[in-house]
Amino acid sequence: MSANAAFRVGLIQMVSTPTVAENLESAAELVAQAAAQGAKLVALPEYFCILGLRDTDKVAAKEKDGAGLIQEFLAATARRHGIWLVGGSVPLECADPGKVRNSCLIYDSEGRRVARYDKIHLFGLELGAERFDEGRTIEAGTAPCAVDSPFGRIAVSVCYDVRFPELYRALAPMDIILVPSAFTATTGRAHWETLLRSRAIENLAWVLAPAQGGTHANGRQTHGHSMVVDPWGKVVAERATGVGVVVADIDPEFQAKMRRSLPALTHRVLQGPWG
Repeated sequence: MSANAAFRVGLIQMVSTPTVAENLESAAELVAQAAAQGAKLVALPEYFCILGLRDTDKVAAKEKDGAGLIQEFLAATARRHGIWLVGGSVPLECADPGKVRNSCLIYDSEGRRVARYDKIHLFGLELGAERFDEGRTIEAGTAPCAVDSPFGRIAVSVCYDVRFPELYRALAPMDIILVPSAFTATTGRAHWETLLRSRAIENLAWVLAPAQGGTHANGRQTHGHSMVVDPWGKVVAERATGVGVVVADIDPEFQAKMRRSLPALTHRVLQGPWG
């Protein structure tokens, strides 16, 4: 496809369960719906394959890098529909047998893996009765990731990463920012849309944020509100809660127009060690 041609994206919103096979079946149906609506780039949320009763459930479900049921599913599904598919996050083995890497994997339309990003920033929260400490079961990644695609340059991140704008500056300029997530209902109500729109505005980039959205088997409530945000910071498509698909058309020329009108990326003065 032409670099300037418009294309359609599909975001998958799920309420994942502790059972991998059940989640893959649900994901297969939802990806098929997005592809049937013309989506060429489809993104699944964080933990699409397992959201367990305990944090350690994902450790029990971990796969070796490049082999396993979940990764085979992603490759085959991308190939079947002729789409680029983002596996929001997959638990992959790491050096510590009690932990995993929380890895976002991207497959091209031939089913070939073209990117792996390991979540760098690990969520921690102590707020009333809510307690989260991802560092107990997840080993942090160390390297930012962006991939060139038929849709432009894609910067990859996962959930809590969205709170750290320096991650995206390390990858700028990009055309698309991916933020597959499982935001809690509490932090989501307060910050989700504001953070996504901020990352879009400051980078003049499209933001694609597929999310978990509902009440899970362990009682956890996720915020949902999977959304597409345009480079001007406008939410152009969204699903509040529950399982479903969000589709939107992406026009690269609109982004180019915004960058010509407001060339903020060329006005940066204070920059980090990346440039």
